[in-house]
Amino acid sequence: MSTERRAPLDRNRVADTALRLLNEVGLDGLTLRAIAKQLDVKAPALYWHFKDKQALLDEMATEMYRRMVAGTAPDPADTWQERLLRVNRGLRTALLGYRDGAKVFSGSRFTGTDHAREMEEHLRVFTNAGFSPVQAVNAARTAHMFTIGFVTEEQGVQPLPGERREGYDIEERARRMADFPLAAEAGKMLFDDYDQQFEEGLALIVAGIEARYGTG
Repeated sequence: MSTERRAPLDRNRVADTALRLLNEVGLDGLTLRAIAKQLDVKAPALYWHFKDKQALLDEMATEMYRRMVAGTAPDPADTWQERLLRVNRGLRTALLGYRDGAKVFSGSRFTGTDHAREMEEHLRVFTNAGFSPVQAVNAARTAHMFTIGFVTEEQGVQPLPGERREGYDIEERARRMADFPLAAEAGKMLFDDYDQQFEEGLALIVAGIEARYGTG
C-alpha cells in the first residue's frame, strides 16, 4: 500500500492547477472535469470549493493579481503619469503570461481585498496631484479598461508570446484588400508590433487625461 500522502484539496490548489491547465487548453477547454482530472479527483469534489466555473474564474483572476503584485513596491515618488504607465504595463505583462489571461481577468470579481492596498495607493497618487476622487477613478479606470481590451485583442492574434493564430498573415491581408489601400496598410499597425501599439495607446490616454482634467 502506498504511504504517499496527497496534498489536501483547497481553493489555492484548485486555482493553481486551473491556471497551469489554462495555458494548455485555453479558456474554452478549461472545464471543471478537466481540472478535476489533473487533480486526480472527481469533479463534484470541486463544488465544495467553487459553486460554479465563474466562481473559479474569480479565484483565478485573484491569484493572477496576487502573483502580479508579489514582491513589488510602488515608488512613492511616482507622478500620476508614471504610476499609470507602470501599473498598466505590469498588468499587460501579467495577462500575457496566461493563454486567454485577459478573458479570465475581464469581468471577474476579486475574492478578497488583496487589491485594496494597491488601489488605495494608486488613487492617492492621483488625488495628491490635484485630481478629485471621481477624476482619479475615471483616469485609472480608462487606462485599466484599455489594457484589458488591448490584451484581449492581442491574445486573439497571439494566444501566447511567439504563437500566432492562423489567418493573420499581414501580407496576404494586404493583397486581399488591395482595392482599399488605407485599410490594407492599417494591417501593419493593427496586427503587428503590439509593444509599440500598446505604448502609443497609453500615451494617447495620458495626453487625453491631461487635456480633460488639466493636470499635466
